[in-house]
Amino acid sequence: MKKTRIGTLTALAAAATLALTSCAGGGGSTGTGSDDAGADEASTISDLNIVVPADPGGGWDQTGRALSQLLTEEKVVSSAPVTNVGGAGGTVGLAQLANEKDANTLMVMGLVMVGAVETNASAVRIEDMTPIARLTDEPLVVVVPADSKYDTLEDLVEDVVDNGQGVTITGGSAGGADHILAGLMLEEAGLDGSEIAQKLNYTPNSGGGEATSLILGGKVSAGISGVGEFLQHIDAGTMKALAVSSEEPVEQLPDVPTVTDAGYDVVLTNWRGVIAPGGISDGDRDELVRIVTELHDSQAWTDELETRGWADAFLTGAEFDDFLTGNITEVTATLKNIGLVQ
Repeated sequence: MKKTRIGTLTALAAAATLALTSCAGGGGSTGTGSDDAGADEASTISDLNIVVPADPGGGWDQTGRALSQLLTEEKVVSSAPVTNVGGAGGTVGLAQLANEKDANTLMVMGLVMVGAVETNASAVRIEDMTPIARLTDEPLVVVVPADSKYDTLEDLVEDVVDNGQGVTITGGSAGGADHILAGLMLEEAGLDGSEIAQKLNYTPNSGGGEATSLILGGKVSAGISGVGEFLQHIDAGTMKALAVSSEEPVEQLPDVPTVTDAGYDVVLTNWRGVIAPGGISDGDRDELVRIVTELHDSQAWTDELETRGWADAFLTGAEFDDFLTGNITEVTATLKNIGLVQ
């Protein structure tokens, strides 16, 4: 069987040749509100706005609030308030960012938004924005309620194959990492794209708290999300972990098998990063990159990664541009292969 990998791992498709148009300078406001539109120099940013394009409680919200807290505690900036704009896998927030005139703005995003742009046929695309940095990488975990009849991942997947819509799986937004993982496991179980679309009963949510409530309330058969979002419930014994989507078992759940070890040759990790409005000056972009780089290099951020169980996946500049271009291409191809988009 093939090994399917998305995220910071091996690409599913060749890197695209299209260039991200978002990096072009000019036209946008500078970080200091200068009247010299298009200037390549920007003064030091002291006040930053952080937009989380999801409801409170999920991985994007955790990331945005960690950024806000540590940027101010480490005195990288004076203030960094967080605004939540939930809906449609982040594409509601993305549309708002397209109209943002303040260059001192960072939006949390990642693999989930890449998929949601395709599944929602979003008119505003990530390529229209300014890439700043990839920050973290996190494996997903497949869980079921503690009293579930499923003891293994194979039990769950085979039940979906046999009973289709009678088995409900919840997770993040449609077309996001959680949805993709469910589709890839069914593909590995032998279903084609049309069969996956017919059998997979996936309930999307705009925040991690909603999925948790459905699982703990026994309203769904299973759930998929980042390890950090379900870890406390697994440790408390109210959820049962069936598998993690990383290449190797994760430190926080050493006894939980990988999806591959459980019989489905899939590795998928959920990366997260930040982007800025499109059309900002080169100077403003450089200043935003400086801010996130200074935070990344701090001991406080290293400690936060360890506490959250997030892997350091830091990329900026041309490396992040190239990664993002390739990720958009491979995720789009995967969504088509597993029947989630036409």
